[in-house]
Amino acid sequence: MDDGTDGRATVRASGGFEVTLTPQATGEAGGGSGEGAKLGRMILDKRFQGDLEGTSEGEMLTAMAPVQGSAAYVAVERFSGTLHGRSGGFALVHRGVMDRGGQSLSITIVPDSGTGALTGIRGVMGISIAEGRHSYTLDYSLPDTPAP
Repeated sequence: MDDGTDGRATVRASGGFEVTLTPQATGEAGGGSGEGAKLGRMILDKRFQGDLEGTSEGEMLTAMAPVQGSAAYVAVERFSGTLHGRSGGFALVHRGVMDRGGQSLSITIVPDSGTGALTGIRGVMGISIAEGRHSYTLDYSLPDTPAP
């Protein structure tokens, strides 16, 4: 599995986040009354706590299959704040698939999207939801950052 760090030493950040999803109107290819998967679009608004402190905003596209437990989403979001005390931002790209309840999820920092003290950041994020609470881990590397 590619961890997105180009072989550099990685550091793990972790914490929690709150997310607000706001449904948006879909275009002609959207939800409609056609057969097959229903398409959707949402605005993401997140607030991160822990090693990652700040906010992100983004957009998500969804496809809900007519079979229970099968769906997919793609999303992009832009984070702004601090990571282990370093100020800056970066973009994340998501790809999630549910296959009759089985799940696969990939969240990667967009290469070369880092700003400020996070310029050059690379890495991957994992998320989990337990008892209604969202948490994250972010395995990342920076060109000149020793482990905290």
